[in-house]
Amino acid sequence: MPIRIDNDLPVKKILEDENIFVMDEARSNSQDIRPIDILILNLMPLKEDTELQLLRSLSNTPLQVNITFVRTLSHESKHTSRDHLERFYSNFREVKQHKWDGMIITGAPVEKMEFEEVEYWEELTKIMDWASKNVTSTFHICWGAQAGLYYHYGIKKHELPKKLSGIYNHFTVHRSRELVRGFDDTFLAPHSRYTGIDADAVRENPNLTVLADSEDCGPYIIVGDEGKNIFVTGHPEYDTLTLDQEYHRDLGKGIDPDIPVNYYPDNNPDNEPVKSWRCHANTLYTNWLNYYVYQSTPYDWTSRKTDNENTEN
Repeated sequence: MPIRIDNDLPVKKILEDENIFVMDEARSNSQDIRPIDILILNLMPLKEDTELQLLRSLSNTPLQVNITFVRTLSHESKHTSRDHLERFYSNFREVKQHKWDGMIITGAPVEKMEFEEVEYWEELTKIMDWASKNVTSTFHICWGAQAGLYYHYGIKKHELPKKLSGIYNHFTVHRSRELVRGFDDTFLAPHSRYTGIDADAVRENPNLTVLADSEDCGPYIIVGDEGKNIFVTGHPEYDTLTLDQEYHRDLGKGIDPDIPVNYYPDNNPDNEPVKSWRCHANTLYTNWLNYYVYQSTPYDWTSRKTDNENTEN
């Protein structure tokens, strides 16, 4: 089944050219089924790139998925046009009156800052607090995962000796859990970050369960409160060339970055990288949509009043 997005969203044509089934609004409204409604709070600076990456990942499911993009009002994006944001994005005030089946909170390039120093931290905490009452399951990515772990469970982050960048090996834990159903014993996943989380605090918290781990990266997939919150510390949605673009961006800034680990053939940046994480990334998003959203959400949200306590602003 398809993902349903705005007819005029620029990435729609790219998805269609990749033979991804995208349904426009008119056709979606004619379907006599109950679609899944997903919010994507996009905190990444290059919002259109992130839109494309996540829509690709969410398309591999037999479920019909309605997508609504959300942006913060307390921070103005410098890398995405105002026209694009006003045309294709809602804000929190516009979406908080409804119940939602699922939400994704993306990463953000603010990880070296303390959480409370981030310009939109107060707004983000209101959104996360609201989501705990009005969203069936929330999927947090990279910095979004660090932010969610800190806000909900008090898990602190710390700066790493150097940037963690590349494709790293992971191993599956608790293989009977639905989120990692179909995973191999070991698999690859991308990371791109300067900070890590307190792994011991995660493992000691009775409300958190590590489902995938890594000797190099620490806990990778973490389930909170039996699936109410999902935390993924890497970037499974990344495209083949995303790390390449980041590497050359950092070179251009004079940062002298390390070559991303296990990414370029023969560790040579002149060689085109090969995507080695697609299957497990797709399985992860499909399992989340199926087991933690579709199987858990009420069929008729309209019969339940939205709890907007403490979210008036």
